[in-house]
Amino acid sequence: MTEIFEKMEALKAQAVVCTDCGLAETRLNVVFGNGDPTSKLVIVAEGPSATDEHTLIPFSGPSGELLDEVLHANDLDRDEIWITNVLRCRAAVREGNVTKNRPPKAGEIKACSKWLDGELTLISPSVILCMGSPAANTLIHKGFRMTEERGQWFTDTLYAPFVLATYNPAFVLRQ
Repeated sequence: MTEIFEKMEALKAQAVVCTDCGLAETRLNVVFGNGDPTSKLVIVAEGPSATDEHTLIPFSGPSGELLDEVLHANDLDRDEIWITNVLRCRAAVREGNVTKNRPPKAGEIKACSKWLDGELTLISPSVILCMGSPAANTLIHKGFRMTEERGQWFTDTLYAPFVLATYNPAFVLRQ
């Protein structure tokens, strides 16, 4: 069991110094996955929020509070699962004096894919829950349509025997 923790820490050490895409120039911090790397459940979302950049923990802002409520309603705790993102750096754009999140670019997703691949290969989860279209497009299939395919189990995937997608809590909070 210690071996997976050591390997995950080594992967994280490589990720925090990554300069493979333009996000390395604008990021505040790299936000690596968090939780229990021996878990059989992994949650994968799009990328870090502004709050996540400061806490270094995925889903640490209001969307994280909503996620925690949903987890607790299902007798789960974030310490019992692994939570990560497609991107390790916040994809954002400056509009005047405000920095806003933006959708990730294909090149950014590709550059970051080795970190997600490393995490999922080490963990070898039984179930992956994709939160949002970028995660579903990356892990289920290109062109994933959230409104039509949300809630369906996908079994022909690379990293887990069972993969499901739903809305990102941040999206739910904006509605």
